[in-house]
Amino acid sequence: MHLAFLYSRYPVISQTFCDTEMLALERRGWSFEIGSIHPPLTTLRHEHAARLQAPIYYAPPQEVLKIGERRAKKNGTWPIALVARHEQRYGPSAKAVLRARNAVYFAQLFVRHGVQHFHVHFANRAAQTALFVKAICGIPFSVTAHGQDFMVDLGSLELLREICAGAEFVAAETDFSAALLRERCPESAAKIHRVYNGMDLANFPAPTIDPISPNEPIRIRIRILSVGRLVEFKGFACLIEACAELLRRGCEFRCEIVGEGPLRESLLNQIEQLGLQDRVILSGARSQAEVFSRLRDAQIFALPSIVDQAGASDVFPTVILETMASSRPVVSTTVAGISESVINNQTGFLVPPNDSVALANALEKLIADPFLRNAFGIAGRQRVEENFQIETTVAALETLLNQASLGKKTVERAPSPKKICYLIDRWPDADLPDLETELEQLHRRGLAILPLVCRLSDSHRLDWPNEQFELDFLPDAIVLEAEWQQERALARELEAEHAAVLQRVPGAIFLEQARYALMLRKILARENISHLHATSSRALVGALLVKKVARASSLPTDDSASWKLALPPTISVAIERRPALPRTALKDALREVGGGRVFDSRLVRQTEGSFVIERPPNFLARLKLNRREKFWQEWSERLSEWSGQSLISA
Repeated sequence: MHLAFLYSRYPVISQTFCDTEMLALERRGWSFEIGSIHPPLTTLRHEHAARLQAPIYYAPPQEVLKIGERRAKKNGTWPIALVARHEQRYGPSAKAVLRARNAVYFAQLFVRHGVQHFHVHFANRAAQTALFVKAICGIPFSVTAHGQDFMVDLGSLELLREICAGAEFVAAETDFSAALLRERCPESAAKIHRVYNGMDLANFPAPTIDPISPNEPIRIRIRILSVGRLVEFKGFACLIEACAELLRRGCEFRCEIVGEGPLRESLLNQIEQLGLQDRVILSGARSQAEVFSRLRDAQIFALPSIVDQAGASDVFPTVILETMASSRPVVSTTVAGISESVINNQTGFLVPPNDSVALANALEKLIADPFLRNAFGIAGRQRVEENFQIETTVAALETLLNQASLGKKTVERAPSPKKICYLIDRWPDADLPDLETELEQLHRRGLAILPLVCRLSDSHRLDWPNEQFELDFLPDAIVLEAEWQQERALARELEAEHAAVLQRVPGAIFLEQARYALMLRKILARENISHLHATSSRALVGALLVKKVARASSLPTDDSASWKLALPPTISVAIERRPALPRTALKDALREVGGGRVFDSRLVRQTEGSFVIERPPNFLARLKLNRREKFWQEWSERLSEWSGQSLISA
């Protein structure tokens, strides 16, 4: 069964359990797509993200989704009844029209890619969107509910019940969550199952314990670590109060809090007011590898979770399992499902929430007793090995997915046909007045075209009335920058090559197009692109960089990449009347392409490509119909030859 995962936002650096689960499913032979309704909020990526083979698709901007809405209303796929019902039942805060717009996009994507079932992490607005996806295309879905998502974020018990009723099954991350869900959704109780988050112990070294020397003084400065978003329910204010109490008692320690969030300033003020500047540090967000390194260096981990004013709380913090896997003792609270991971007086201490004195007492015991720290650490590692290894926990989810597919016909995914990618630097673009006509003419002649837009222009009028094809868009700037930062070795190689060229492309254009190229290489591979047509001089820079990146990605050291291009695609170009590149750089670039269309014949005098010399804008509109048809037929034949596609008569 071909799966998809649908997230409200992906990736989120605090949700490493999602990545661990998906990586485990890939190791077990599952293939899937990842859909994200919103782009990520940061360029920081955990190192394990590079191992994930699944492609990630982001919903396009709202301006584009509105075009999809208009189309859906014209062709009868808009879920008008469900939208009306949600608006009436749940009011404007449920944003039914927005959910439906996103659902139209993902329903089309899932159908196009042969998805037979999709799974939603978090019973939140992504789960509401899943109801609309199912209504539009009939693809069934399932949900993993965590805690805060359905307890607070969703904001509607009736909507939660509708989501659970519509899902094939509901996985809850703890017994605590499962019991609460069954209580709130009794009609769906039979389909609610506990599925723990799991740990990939390959990410953790063999258990280590603090070395204890009888000749060494016990009174050393202990490192206390805490990790989490800087939000109220993590209890960091209570931890800082406990640190002040430890200081009053004369304990030697240093406490580091890793994470970012809206409470950063207030926590810094609290640290300053209590005179803890040299004892407590807020070190910001860190990658997973850096967190693991800090866990190994720390002697104690503390996470004093509370229930905040809105009723939100931690339910089953993944970082506690990571701590136990690292053989470190845990100090936490009795909130929600934390006691399902931490065994009090065996793998750590659990204290009442919002009790800084009790928290300080527990920390002081561990600070003073290295033997107790080691005993708790060893017991914690053993508990993870026995109960929370990802191979064990993901098997429960896999069983539920297999049961959901029973009795349903297995659909073999057809191989993706060869396509021509029309690379569009920005859209709408006044320099490309005939773009829609051009794509329509190619479609009529049977060519498979993927129109791919790198950037949405700042425009108040967006329309794309032709329903025979759709525009695809690159993700937003944060995603592109994250890819660039993750591929620093390759990025430096491209920068060095650019610096060594005498006739250089302007730096701003190069940096923009290089970021596009790193993302394009994955898209071109998974879409089976056999030819790349750049629709402007800017897009030509990106196309040529894709070719360089594809060659670099074909090195033997990169064999694990599923997006690897077997061969760089052939390239053609249409140069606008007033190119964005300097003439010398443009002439050099045109020597690297197979052909295309230009207005200035002098640009291609020393090239070997096959070029058509165009006339001023709108010249095609002034030609007689038979001459226009002949022009597009000849252009289609050139593209057919370059791409290896078959051409049907117009």
